[in-house]
Amino acid sequence: MTTETRPERDRSPFEIGFMTFVEITEDPATGRAPSPHRRARDTIEQARLADQVGLDLFAVGEHHRTDFVGSAPAMVLAAAAEATEHIRLSSSVTVLSSDDPVRVWEQFATLDQFSGGRAEIIAGRGSYTESFPLFGYDLADYADLFREKLELLLAIRDRNPLTWRGRFRPPLEAADIGPRALQDELPVWVGVGGTLASAVATGRLGLPMAMALLLGPLTYHEQTVDMYRAAAEQAGHDPATLRTSINVHGHVARTSQGARDTMYPAFARGMMENNHQRGRGFQMPRAAFDAQTSPAAGLVVGSPQEVVDKLLAYHEVYGLDRALIQVGFGGMAQKDVLEAIELLGTEVAPVVRREVAGRTASVA
Repeated sequence: MTTETRPERDRSPFEIGFMTFVEITEDPATGRAPSPHRRARDTIEQARLADQVGLDLFAVGEHHRTDFVGSAPAMVLAAAAEATEHIRLSSSVTVLSSDDPVRVWEQFATLDQFSGGRAEIIAGRGSYTESFPLFGYDLADYADLFREKLELLLAIRDRNPLTWRGRFRPPLEAADIGPRALQDELPVWVGVGGTLASAVATGRLGLPMAMALLLGPLTYHEQTVDMYRAAAEQAGHDPATLRTSINVHGHVARTSQGARDTMYPAFARGMMENNHQRGRGFQMPRAAFDAQTSPAAGLVVGSPQEVVDKLLAYHEVYGLDRALIQVGFGGMAQKDVLEAIELLGTEVAPVVRREVAGRTASVA
């Protein structure tokens, strides 16, 4: 990095981030939905607080419907860059399959320049598929689109000017693509759901992997990680150097019961209103939700100590070095989201980092 970049903070032994889809959901108590403007401003307030309390990452998802504000994550992250100083800024998914990698690079490299070298990309295929017909892509090409566009994005990162040819966009002939990133290498992660082939392909490329876990057991992705690391090693990459993350829903409050009571109404409403197929969401009974908050299940919900224990369990099972927690999904009150962010930064993150550092030192 050049001398113009911000001073680097030491990377945490276990990074904890806050992520949002910037969805618009009716308040379960009042039946009223916030305006897009209010939702956008609340999101920047969340990013500012996450930075102030020392969280490592602020991430924004990409969805192309009127019940989401985040159709252009780089724009939201640029606004967050001006409200923050240290926190890294990432898409929690960039739906690369339905976008132009040249434009994606331009947006995030610009963000990197404005933020002083804090930009990241998590590139994914997209579990919400409304962007494909919106931008003229055929879902029959779902896998091929992602493969080709990821190849192009990485080529743009690696060299300039660029000559390139593919199937889904016009060729590039000695194209000068700018700006260049401020970082020596702008991080590009690959988002992986439950498809083992995606994990294998990511491992072969030697790229960091961000796993998404909506509901299910904490151990859901064990085979995903095993196959990712095996594929990386077979391709000549050192698996020990590859980074992995888990992206999960959660909430933290002063008490275990308070966290569950606060999260459940919003989460259940979001599962019904903002789910993949709008208007055709699924019911989330309270008993099923409570089961998903148990120590063996994936949701990260509870008191600060309970959340510490869950994150350490994730680290033990997968050897992760990052967790992105989606707090507030489904219209949770802003005061409750802000309280959770503060607790994550002041009471959860320091303990997790210390414990993971101790584990790492003992292994070494």
